[in-house]
Amino acid sequence: MHYFHWIAGTILALAWFSRIVDAAIGMPSVADVSQPEWDRNPVRASGNPRVSIIVPARNEEDHIEQSLTRLLELDYDNYEVIAVNDRSTDRTGEIMERVSESPRPSAPLRAGFSQKTREMGHPVLRVIHHRELAAGWLGKTHAMWKAANEATGEWLLFTDADVLFKADSVRRAVAYAEAEKADHVVLFPQMIMKQPGEYMMIAFFQTMFVFGHRPWKVADPKSRDHMGVGAFNLIRRSVYESVGTYEALRMEVLDDMKLGKVVKNAGFAQRNVFGGDLISIRWANGALGVVNNLTKNFFAVLSFQWPRTLISAFGLAFLNLTPFLGVWLAHGWERVPYAVALGSMFLIYLGMSRRSGVPAYYFLLHPVSTALFVYTLMRSMFHTLWNDGIVWRGTRYPLEELRKGMV
Repeated sequence: MHYFHWIAGTILALAWFSRIVDAAIGMPSVADVSQPEWDRNPVRASGNPRVSIIVPARNEEDHIEQSLTRLLELDYDNYEVIAVNDRSTDRTGEIMERVSESPRPSAPLRAGFSQKTREMGHPVLRVIHHRELAAGWLGKTHAMWKAANEATGEWLLFTDADVLFKADSVRRAVAYAEAEKADHVVLFPQMIMKQPGEYMMIAFFQTMFVFGHRPWKVADPKSRDHMGVGAFNLIRRSVYESVGTYEALRMEVLDDMKLGKVVKNAGFAQRNVFGGDLISIRWANGALGVVNNLTKNFFAVLSFQWPRTLISAFGLAFLNLTPFLGVWLAHGWERVPYAVALGSMFLIYLGMSRRSGVPAYYFLLHPVSTALFVYTLMRSMFHTLWNDGIVWRGTRYPLEELRKGMV
């Protein structure tokens, strides 16, 4: 048992400590476009590049009106919004049409903009209705692909129907993209959390995100780290077409991350940035809401492979639970490596608390969230295998087709 504690503790200490050191060095390099330096327009003599904002929605009657209204209030002067009603069975399509026909809101007039400029650059909302799902497609990817085909922008911004944009969000992001000569920009959303279970689960998710995806490495062309977020994927149209459009990702459940993967693998310049509350989203209602949201995705993360999923579940438990157990069960100096792992884990929570709004003391609930995430992983595998596919927004997609369509 003594050898086990030393070996297990040392592995965990090295894993967590190396990641906190890596994050401490790398995270400062990730830009924050909410800072004053990005409160500007893209520097182009020909004017601001046109942006097409694409919003797919299925049964989003609770969110779509506020989301579209916010988008029509952006202070950017050259953009369009294309909303896709993807076979909704509620009032989503009706609400979209009503917003498109209502008088346009007046966006804030920034210094240096004339009233004429605001009128000329007034946003246009177009609504597309899908009545049936094309064979061989997921509903969401098909909706985004169809909208992109009709878009007129040099930049395409793919977002979700429940994301709330601040007026200056797109202008700042495009200014950053143009200045950095980026091809794909991911803006991290601020999570709106109202219940302790949401704080706990989102804190764990962000910890694992930092551990597994290393946002500070995304800009490095030599690394394989990539990024994509459904709330804000801004991509040059030429790059989007070069990587095969969403047609190449038509059966990808993780379409946002896979878009980032194909862009990075193709050698284009990818960036992810912080933005404070420039965009925000209520991701889930309570801890079980997070479990339900991730049940669709988790087995897909493991490429729908059950052996890999079982190994990952064990690894997730070992990495996150053993430091807590070890520091309690070990004796004397055997506790030191476990304590190093726990200290490093707490520092990640402390660092995240400065950006995410999750108090660092939620670290104490890390074992509970670990157990729930392991449960979610197993639940996702069981549901997918039992149903021989996934059920997403009322549509069933066969497992065989999902596996064939993976990138």
